[in-house]
Amino acid sequence: MGKQCQLVIGPAGSGKSTYCRTIMSHCQSIKRSVHLVNLDPAAENFEYEPTIDIRDLITLDDVMEELDYGPNGGLVYCMEFLINNINWLEEELNNYEDDYLIFDCPGQIELYTHFPIMKTIVQTLQKYDYNVCCVYLLDSQFIEDTSKFFSGVLNAMSAMIQLEIPHINVLTKVDLLDKKVQRSRDFERYLEVDSSLLTEDINNRMRPRYQHLNEAIVQLIDEYNMVNFLPLDISDEESVAYVLAQVDNSIQYGEDLEVKEREDFTEDVDDDYDY
Repeated sequence: MGKQCQLVIGPAGSGKSTYCRTIMSHCQSIKRSVHLVNLDPAAENFEYEPTIDIRDLITLDDVMEELDYGPNGGLVYCMEFLINNINWLEEELNNYEDDYLIFDCPGQIELYTHFPIMKTIVQTLQKYDYNVCCVYLLDSQFIEDTSKFFSGVLNAMSAMIQLEIPHINVLTKVDLLDKKVQRSRDFERYLEVDSSLLTEDINNRMRPRYQHLNEAIVQLIDEYNMVNFLPLDISDEESVAYVLAQVDNSIQYGEDLEVKEREDFTEDVDDDYDY
């Protein structure tokens, strides 16, 4: 089957640990063997114990106490320490030949968009013949504030360009949205990242002098035309299965199996849920 892994990233509070827990639980239910890898030196508790854990190498608490760093600087230090001791990760990976790994990553977005840290980790995984997919999570509550949503879109696009690997963007916490919102035409526009939403909404709320800036952002998003989102409702097994199928397809997991269309996963779902 080969070696595959998901690199789960996204802003703090976007639901990375919940996503990892949900995917682990779903894989367990379908008898798929997966392992959780924790790359967050500030993590506390896990429902599924990580098989590989950066806290065995370094923790944020130790760095803050010993070097008197703040949480942001301390986190960057921890990740740079990992890169400088990448042989530790390589040795850990040697214990999991032909396994499916899920990497729960820190929430500091600079690690994916500015620093080469995650890029180095990706290259290490590829060196060991892992097919890597980046799963970028964004809280669906961001659609209530268009400017926040498009900030997330730009971060996703930056990560896609920086990491240069197959990339699935997921809108999380859809189960917390009102059903009317889920069924609305505007929700589909957010999933497809209709950039006209930015100019329609923000230009009505901001001073005219910012309109040119908004138009430049819209042009940038349209020119790259890279970002769209899959909705994830963790309370719906069909929704979870569909997202996992898209990730699997991107890294050629079970490539001899035909990836199901979204309708195949939703045909028996209660009519109240609408993608």
